[in-house]
Amino acid sequence: MKLDFSPHFTRSYQKAPLFIQRAFDKQSLLLLHSLRHPSLRAKKYDESTNRWQARVTRDWRFYFLIRGDVYYLVDIIPHPK
Repeated sequence: MKLDFSPHFTRSYQKAPLFIQRAFDKQSLLLLHSLRHPSLRAKKYDESTNRWQARVTRDWRFYFLIRGDVYYLVDIIPHPK
């Protein structure tokens, strides 16, 4: 699997605090290793668009699509509680 970043994701990532960027970098390596890694808590977020959600930290999430062998990252935001 590979990662691909949407322009929106890149802007959101750059606006995120540095500790969130570092946490995401760690989580993205886990995603490449296994979608089912317990730390990610990945789940299908929207069935109609095949959009997935995974955990960055307790308070932040990232969203992605699976397109063949690519995880297409679309957003990283504070968790909407």
